[in-house]
Amino acid sequence: MDLEALASARRDDWQRLDALARDSRLSGPETDELIERYQAGASDLSLVKSTAGSTALGDRLSLSLARARLRFTGAPENPLRQLTRFAAVDLPAALHRIRWLTLAVAVATFVIAALYAWWIGGDPRALANVGSERELRQIAEEGFAAYYSEHPAGSFAGSVWTNNAWIAAQCVAFGVLGVWVPWVIMQNAQNLGVNAAIMFAYDEADTFFLYIAPHGLLELTCVFVAAAAGLRIFWAWVAPGPRPRGVALAADARALFTVAIGLVFFLFVAGLIEGFVTPAPWPWAVKIGIGALALGGFLFYMLVIGGRARRAGATGDLAAFDAGATRVVSG
Repeated sequence: MDLEALASARRDDWQRLDALARDSRLSGPETDELIERYQAGASDLSLVKSTAGSTALGDRLSLSLARARLRFTGAPENPLRQLTRFAAVDLPAALHRIRWLTLAVAVATFVIAALYAWWIGGDPRALANVGSERELRQIAEEGFAAYYSEHPAGSFAGSVWTNNAWIAAQCVAFGVLGVWVPWVIMQNAQNLGVNAAIMFAYDEADTFFLYIAPHGLLELTCVFVAAAAGLRIFWAWVAPGPRPRGVALAADARALFTVAIGLVFFLFVAGLIEGFVTPAPWPWAVKIGIGALALGGFLFYMLVIGGRARRAGATGDLAAFDAGATRVVSG
């Protein structure tokens, strides 16, 4: 193929394409013309590359096409602005969407845990099935408190963080199955109830609450939020409303995956508290106060900032991380 002949025949078309791509304001007909010339130019570039490989002519045409393509897709948004929007708008809006379901999960967890504690603590045979007298006494008088200090604080905090973040991600990812989240809720409640029964049976109720409270206030709330997100995704599949089932499921999964990402940070904070604050030799009022402050900050972020974001029209999805902005060529 004669590249010079092709360039001579198409020069006016390519120059017009480049001029349209550089124009900051286009009328409706000019926008249609840009699309047509973009398609024709893309065909020309394909022909040039398939026959002559990389050439200066092809590079110039490719640059004009790239400039035109930005008029359709928009320029990529600044990463810092994306992150700011995620933290200030998308995440709190997503958390606010599931606030009542989070409360329901919390109530269900505490009710089930209380029933387990009442059953095991009130039935010596049930308590004996948990462990021997020697084992249970060791847990109540030494093991429960020692758990928080038997490993270096840094590695313990990291282990707790990764484990809880993995559980939260599973709740969101597998929530659509319908059985995974209830199983996680049951396991969490059972663990709380059994430990409470053991500690109460050996008059260590104060130890139980004192060691759970500093980190547990935020940590358990994060687990409740993750479970609520998973249940919401499942409900979008069960009752999609006027939307097609696949559309409803995809939309809610996209929106609530934001929660899984955001909880990584909050669980990191909870892990730091569990690793460094809970076992620290500080007054319990200080340690529990730190935990309460962390929970208060999370609830403010979820309810106040999230409510404000939703009233402003935010949906809580991952729009802030789209590859391009939503700017569209218009007249």
